[in-house]
Amino acid sequence: MSLRTQLRKILPSISTTEQEALDAGDVWLEGSIYQGKPDFYSLRAIPDAKLSAEEKAFLDGPVQELLAMVDDFDIQSRVHIPENILEFLKKNKFFSLIIPKSFGGLQFSPYANSTIVATIAAKSSAVAVTVMVPNSLGPGELLMHYGTRDQQNYWLPRLAIGDEIPCFALTSPEAGSDAGGIPDIGVVTKGMYQGEEVLGLSVTWDKRYITLAPIATVLGLAFKVQDPDGLLGDTFELGITCALIPKSHSGVQLGNRHDPMGVRFYNGTTRGENVFIPMDFIIGGQKNIGRGWQMLVSCLGAGRGISLPALGVSVSQASFKSSAEYAAVREQFGLSIGKFEGIQQKLADIAGKTYLQEAMRVLTTEGLGLGLKPSVVTAIAKYHMTEIGRNVLESAMDIQAGKAIQCGPQNTLSSGYVAQPIAITVEGANILTRNLMIFGQGVMRCHPYLQSMVESIHSEDPKADKQFNGILTKTVGYSVGNSLRAFRLGLLPFTASAESRLPQVQPYEKAVKQLASKLAVYADFSLLVLGGKLKQAEMLSARLGDVMSYLYAAMASIRYFETKVTESARLEAEPYFHYATRWSLLQAEKAIHDFLDNFPSGATRQAMKLLTVTYGRRMPKISDDLVRELAEAAQMNTVIKKQLTQLIRPIAGDGNDINEQAYLAKMECLDLLAKLKQALRKKQVRAGVRFAQTIDNALAAGVITNDEAKQLQGYNIKRERAIRVDEFDFDLNLIQPQPELKAAG
Repeated sequence: MSLRTQLRKILPSISTTEQEALDAGDVWLEGSIYQGKPDFYSLRAIPDAKLSAEEKAFLDGPVQELLAMVDDFDIQSRVHIPENILEFLKKNKFFSLIIPKSFGGLQFSPYANSTIVATIAAKSSAVAVTVMVPNSLGPGELLMHYGTRDQQNYWLPRLAIGDEIPCFALTSPEAGSDAGGIPDIGVVTKGMYQGEEVLGLSVTWDKRYITLAPIATVLGLAFKVQDPDGLLGDTFELGITCALIPKSHSGVQLGNRHDPMGVRFYNGTTRGENVFIPMDFIIGGQKNIGRGWQMLVSCLGAGRGISLPALGVSVSQASFKSSAEYAAVREQFGLSIGKFEGIQQKLADIAGKTYLQEAMRVLTTEGLGLGLKPSVVTAIAKYHMTEIGRNVLESAMDIQAGKAIQCGPQNTLSSGYVAQPIAITVEGANILTRNLMIFGQGVMRCHPYLQSMVESIHSEDPKADKQFNGILTKTVGYSVGNSLRAFRLGLLPFTASAESRLPQVQPYEKAVKQLASKLAVYADFSLLVLGGKLKQAEMLSARLGDVMSYLYAAMASIRYFETKVTESARLEAEPYFHYATRWSLLQAEKAIHDFLDNFPSGATRQAMKLLTVTYGRRMPKISDDLVRELAEAAQMNTVIKKQLTQLIRPIAGDGNDINEQAYLAKMECLDLLAKLKQALRKKQVRAGVRFAQTIDNALAAGVITNDEAKQLQGYNIKRERAIRVDEFDFDLNLIQPQPELKAAG
């Protein structure tokens, strides 16, 4: 019995849906990471993402106007998003960020799309989701790539100006993450349409969790097609298909709503029973029957790589800005709470991870801007950026404590705190994304020979044995090369190369290469020892996916420091960069050790450790000194801090504005506050029960001038306003204004 025949019994064949998914996407930087040779040359050759003049004008114009219109606390108190906001979105083409200009759309870059969605999300999750859905997976993108010319000419101009509101229905009660198992069926048949008998489909569906469905005027629908009467040929099961159906079409049911955590975006159900649609309703026409899964997978990049990561970055930047400002102005025991190491530990983690989030957002959208559809990278972005966002937000809640849990217009965190789990569940639940998708897709996409080998193993071609032997020879050579590289870098780590001109970057670039070399070896041994069982070993494969993900994050951090941080701001950005990159490398190294500790074969485990010289932890640690340095830097009004909170645009009188005004007032008073504290220590001034009394005492003692006293009193009014929380009458109907709030206004 030949080796190919033996392997056929062990390795499962690639299913149709798996093959369509593999054929639909591109391999990008993740391929070089998987193969143990991170491609820093290609990383540095990527064109730098920047907003065009038109995109910047849109942010400064319509987006800024929208932010001024939105009162998120009011929206969350309603049942519906206010009609004037929906009309503003339509009028200003917020639903056409990705639609080409030739069809009346804005045709913005992925980077601009991400920036716009994230900026809106910082103000209102409900409005952001309403904007992001038509600009991610849905009828617009599917029509652009796969629609017939007639479909494009009819639908895209209407979608661009909001005359039509789209939704896309994929998820069924019986098929969520297993989208390939959807039970919704369209049967090929003949029926009446516009007074004529035509060939079409009788479709029955039951969908849920469909965003914008309650207000949609046109329904994108995914279902399986069957041809029991052979009207299209000899095949019974024709596969997943996507159609576009007007709401007005007979039998279409749209309107019932879900209540997603009380976040007031429109999300609901759609159903239909034996609804006849003509073949013209299929996106791309009859020829695209059965191509739906490939179409969907190839278009997932916008949702996974743009919209959902944008929500994670938005909540991180909101958490960073509000926590840093609150830590600076909130005082306990005579000190701002940002001076306490417990707060500093949380604040440094928020700051470092916010830097990392922004770096990953920029790099991922730059890849999408190249026209690529890297499904593994977008899965990495979706999973890790929504999870980091959740982690950062929890730390911000800890710092702001009572202020963070009292709902009202002044609370800058509550809306994001409630909405963050939503980003984690859509476009594939995060457990699925981490445990099955990242490495599961990565191993087939990124290995240079594996897919061809599996195909040759299951091939019925008479020349399959010869093809298999040739591929096997290349695979063995590839694996031997991986092992030699990993052994050299493990034994002689100083031999790793680094091309960066920045000395701060060079050790991290080398570390990325060292860890990637280990990943390549572990992936090879996992395939050799576990074979097809690696699919079921989800915890092991998830850890290998984590290594790939965190090395991608480290590369993003390096690129951001090299390209987005100006030379004049580089020194102040260093603690952010060091924290973010070290954290990423430490997570990758931890995943490696967890993988080795749990590998089922003891002999293989020892062989992998020997080949990669992995017997301890080598990655640079995050020291207490770095934590203190970053926490102090995070509370200063620097260029890098402004850059990492650029998505937060305070509107006069809102919570972000109240916090910022108090913070900026303190920054202007730092010398005066130091002077006052020195006088208190020398007992030149008697401390008052309240800070306002201390200022009066200092003025009376001649320690400060009248103008200085006014400046300090102005700061104190803003400080007191910032540390207050919203309060209501007994029936929670009316906000009770405080005298200090009026004075500060």
